[in-house]
Amino acid sequence: MFEGRMLLPERSKYWWVELLAGFGWLVIAWLVLRANVTSLATVGLLLGVLFIVAGLNEIFVATMVGGGWKVLHYVIAVIFLLGGLWALIRPVNTFFALVSVLGLVLLLEGAFEIVRGVSSRAENPYWWLGLVTGVLLILLALWVSGSDRVFNLQTRAFLVLFWVGLMALIRAVSAIILAFAIRRADRTLTPA
Repeated sequence: MFEGRMLLPERSKYWWVELLAGFGWLVIAWLVLRANVTSLATVGLLLGVLFIVAGLNEIFVATMVGGGWKVLHYVIAVIFLLGGLWALIRPVNTFFALVSVLGLVLLLEGAFEIVRGVSSRAENPYWWLGLVTGVLLILLALWVSGSDRVFNLQTRAFLVLFWVGLMALIRAVSAIILAFAIRRADRTLTPA
């Protein structure tokens, strides 16, 4: 299922798209972490946009890899897109429902990052970044899932914004380093 090289040579020339996605994630993280939340709908809409962008980013990465990696990236993309669609349709209910789902999504994404990082050790000198990112996402998932003891809605809104901002920041750093790893791999795959 995972045989062969992870990166397809004909798609590696688009490394700069992943770099732009990383800078986009940085902007989203900055906007979310500085936002002044005045309504629960704002939180739901921010989460919806974040999940849709994450889903589109996973689809883009899926077009650059082959084999079983393509399937795994598409599965994560579907999860993100469904979460984003729900958040945009019912933003107020999203605040109450998505906190629980956010823990599951972060747990799945963290596990996926760990598997991707460890299995790409032979080809990627930055494999450890996937491992660190995955561990951070799983820790964030455990924190999100275990915070149901906080009943103050205003405090919960700021906690959700912090989680979303931290997720965007983690995705930004991962995407930027992945872009440069793709660029480096392109130079080794392309004959002189």
